Amino acid sequence: MNARTEPAPAGSDATARPPHVIARPPLVRELLLVAGLFLVYKFGRQLATGHTGEAFHNAQRVWDFERAVQLPGEGAVQSLLLHGDGLTHVANTYYAAVHFPATVAFLVWLYLRRPVHYVWARRVLAAVTAAALVLHLLFPLAPPRMLAATGLVDTARVYGPSVYGNPATDSLSNQFAAMPSLHFGWALMVAIGLIVATRSRWRWLWLLHPLLTLLVIVGTANHYWLDAIAATALLGLALAVILPRTSPGGTPNSLRTAATDGRAPGMLVPAQGRPEERALAGAGR
Repeated sequence: MNARTEPAPAGSDATARPPHVIARPPLVRELLLVAGLFLVYKFGRQLATGHTGEAFHNAQRVWDFERAVQLPGEGAVQSLLLHGDGLTHVANTYYAAVHFPATVAFLVWLYLRRPVHYVWARRVLAAVTAAALVLHLLFPLAPPRMLAATGLVDTARVYGPSVYGNPATDSLSNQFAAMPSLHFGWALMVAIGLIVATRSRWRWLWLLHPLLTLLVIVGTANHYWLDAIAATALLGLALAVILPRTSPGGTPNSLRTAATDGRAPGMLVPAQGRPEERALAGAGR
């Protein structure tokens, strides 16, 4: 028999799963990968501790550069928060409680409902996080809440809640890793991933998540504007290098999901074309 008519061996994937169904990556492997990346990142952040003098020197340089290029003052955003203790408390809570859980929820949803998008998003997030770790090591940076020249209030310490302890004794986090802001980089990727993976006309509202995150990280004096700009640049580079899988016709699979025609989650629309083209595509599998 030729490749078109020869039956697949019994029990093989070919008989168990139609060719347009995208299999999810093994769950245990993904859990180990994500946990491993998190541990490497936490360990890498600890390597960057002990550079207090350099971190404050870089902070002054960043602050002076922002003023030289006339970026908006971070104090303008913080003054909006300081109009009420309740608003400041909400912003601090958002900074402390939304960043990591939102990213995890995003990955879990993609894994369960859009597996082809999940692999792409996980790779992008891993690349951005690894690049950020390198930059944290090469360019330690004290956040604006620590730099007296900014005149900004450490809102988490004054109004709570705070995720950081005394910088001199805090062994759980590196507080001199302000640039780039992974709070903003991850939030922007979550929005982009959900916009690509869904077809609702309201999906662009997901951009409110990175916008709100930007206002929070600046208003609470945890990051400079340049921290968010650097994160955006790293994410843009990662997105340019790590592309979604494409179909034989060149159309991104991320745009050919079940959401376009009501099929079951995780299924792709078969490539369109002449009957003989589809037959040849099937023969090559």
